[in-house]
Amino acid sequence: MLHIKPILSSLMRSKSGPVLLLLQIVLSVAIVANASFIIHERLTMMQRDSGLLEEQILTFNVYNFDPAIDNVLQNEVDQQILRTLPNVIEASSTNMVPLSGSGWMDRYVDSADENTAESMPGFALYLGNEHLLNVMGSKLVDGRNFRPEEINTQLDQSGMLAIVSKPLAEAFWGDESPVGKTMYQGKQTIEIIGVVDKLQGAWVNHENFEYSVIQNIDFGGGFKNKTYMVRALPEHIPALEEVIIKAFHAENPNRVIDGFSSLSETKKGAYNNHRLMATLLSMMVILLLLITALGLTGMVMFNIQRRTKQIGTRRALGAKKRDIVNYFMVENYLICIAGGLIGAMLALQLGQQLMSLYNLPMLPVTYPIAAVIGLLLVTTLAVMLPALKAAKISPAMATRSV
Repeated sequence: MLHIKPILSSLMRSKSGPVLLLLQIVLSVAIVANASFIIHERLTMMQRDSGLLEEQILTFNVYNFDPAIDNVLQNEVDQQILRTLPNVIEASSTNMVPLSGSGWMDRYVDSADENTAESMPGFALYLGNEHLLNVMGSKLVDGRNFRPEEINTQLDQSGMLAIVSKPLAEAFWGDESPVGKTMYQGKQTIEIIGVVDKLQGAWVNHENFEYSVIQNIDFGGGFKNKTYMVRALPEHIPALEEVIIKAFHAENPNRVIDGFSSLSETKKGAYNNHRLMATLLSMMVILLLLITALGLTGMVMFNIQRRTKQIGTRRALGAKKRDIVNYFMVENYLICIAGGLIGAMLALQLGQQLMSLYNLPMLPVTYPIAAVIGLLLVTTLAVMLPALKAAKISPAMATRSV
C-alpha cells in the first residue's frame, strides 16, 4: 500500500506550487457550487408550466383614433371578426398579456369590515369575457366559467365574478374550495365561481407569479385602445397578422394594429436575462474546471521533470509502473480533497451571503459535494496522462539524465 507520509513530505519541500493549486481548487469549488445552483434555479424557473397554450396564442394591440367610436360596440364587432377568420379557434379581449412584464395587480379582502378583513396575497388581475379561458387553454378544476349574460364592460359595475388560480386558492383557503365565497374589492363584492389549475401572471420574477384572477369584465369595451388574444394552431399563427390587419382595416381604417407576438415569443423574451445568466455561468464553470485541470497537469509534468532521477531510482528498486501512477494520483487526491473541503465550507458561506443579498434560496449541501466529486473526476483525467508518462521512465534513462 502506498504510504501518504512521503508524498506529504515531498509536497512540503516545494510549498509554493501545491499551495497555489490548493487555493485555486478552493475558489473553484466555492464558485462552481454556487454557480451550478444558480444555473439550476434559472433553468427551473424557465421550465415552469404557465398553464397556457403558449404556442397557440397570438396577442396584438389596437389603437383607435376615431373620436366618435363606440368602444363597446367596436369591441364586440372586432371580436366577432376575429372569431370568424379562417383558422382562428377562439378570440377575446384582455387587459394584460401573460409573461409580458406589464399588467395589473390587485388583492381582495374577505370582509367588508376593515377592522376584521383579511387580505389575500397580491395577484395578477386579468379582465376578460367568457371566451378568455378557452383562448388561454386554462383548465378549470373547480366551479364554472363566466356566462355571456354575466360579462360587464366597466370596472364599477355590479355583479362582479372571479375565477382564481389553484395556487392562489390554496394559499388563502387551504384545502377548502373557494367557489361560492364572497370577496371584497373596495366597496364592490366579488363572487368566486371557479378555479383554474394554473395561470401565471406577467412578472416572471415576482414571488406571487402563480397567483392570478380573471374577473368578468370585457376590458376592450371600456377604452379606445385594446389588446386581443387569439388562439390558433401554431402552423397558422405566422399568417394571421396580415389577415387580421386587413380584416380590421376593412371594417374601420382609422386605427393602428400592431404589437403582434406569439405567447411563446413573449415568454422567451421574459426569460432572456435568466437564459443569459445561465449561459454565462455555465461557461464560467467550464472555464474554471479547465483551468484547474491544466494547473494540475502542469504541476505533475513539472514534478516529473524535477523527479526523473527519483522515479528511475524507485523503478530500479522494484517499483512497478502502477506504483508510479498511484504516487501522482494520491498526490492529486490529497490536494483536491483538502481544497475541496475548504472550498465546500467557503461555498456554503458564500451561499448564505447570496441568499441575503439577492433573495436566493439556501445553497443545498449537495452542490458543494457534487462540485468536489466533479473536480476529482476532472483532475483524475488531467493527472492520468502525465502520470502514465512518468511510469514509462526506465532506470537507465533516469541515470543518464543526472
